[in-house]
Amino acid sequence: MVGNNTSLGSLSKQSMATDRHKIWADNSIGMLEPLLAVIVTVAGAVVVSYYQQLGIEQEMTISIIRGIIQLSIIGFVLEFIFKQPNVVWIFIAYIFMVTVAGNTAGRRAKHVPRGAYVAGGSILVGTSFTLTLLVALNLFPFTPRFIIPIAGMMVGTSMRVTGLVLKQMHDDIRIQQGLIETALALGATPRQAVLKQVQRALIVGLSPALDNAKTVGLISLPGAMTGLIMGGASPLEAIQLQLMVMNMMLGASTFSGVLVTYLSWPFLFTKTYQLETKVLIAE
Repeated sequence: MVGNNTSLGSLSKQSMATDRHKIWADNSIGMLEPLLAVIVTVAGAVVVSYYQQLGIEQEMTISIIRGIIQLSIIGFVLEFIFKQPNVVWIFIAYIFMVTVAGNTAGRRAKHVPRGAYVAGGSILVGTSFTLTLLVALNLFPFTPRFIIPIAGMMVGTSMRVTGLVLKQMHDDIRIQQGLIETALALGATPRQAVLKQVQRALIVGLSPALDNAKTVGLISLPGAMTGLIMGGASPLEAIQLQLMVMNMMLGASTFSGVLVTYLSWPFLFTKTYQLETKVLIAE
């Protein structure tokens, strides 16, 4: 009996391993057709860029290759994570996304001191607050299959907003250095001295998200809604999900955008209330 059980266990493990290899092989083969379509389309775009002398052929090619590699790797990683019962994978994936987003947003304003840390902290707080609310209201199950894609959309939107806010704030402060220093000399606090620049940066940073919310469904169907409809869901069910996701994304990006201005203030000024030299360097 023991021998039989051992044999059955070995056969079961071999069968599971075979199934995993088959899934990976099928997925790899299934990616070939869309990959060929992408290559043909990009080749056409590169040819157009070459004849128009835009000079972005190399960057375009590298970007597409990176995108293909990154998405392919992420596809297999998510395939693995979605099958794991441990929710720790949710936090690992979330922290990874926030870290990458913070570095990307920080590079938009490389002359803002600690820009990557400021952007990453803002994205972390803004999106985690919104995700906690989403889970507390039991709108989605707390499983990798649901939370990771939604967190990715929120982090991506917050990344774009925080990057734009940091860059716009840096540009305005550099251009209007004289006005800010005059306000400081007259006794204004650093926050009071750059209030107008901060307000303008927030308006510029949040404008794309607000414009998207105003025109959603009129110009194009959002990604989550399109995916559900193509997957066979009712348009009304897809709309309900999209409304939740869209509002959560807008809330997360607003929180992150406002927070990034507060967190960046201490790094824009010296202890003697003077503008940091690095902030005054042009991009």
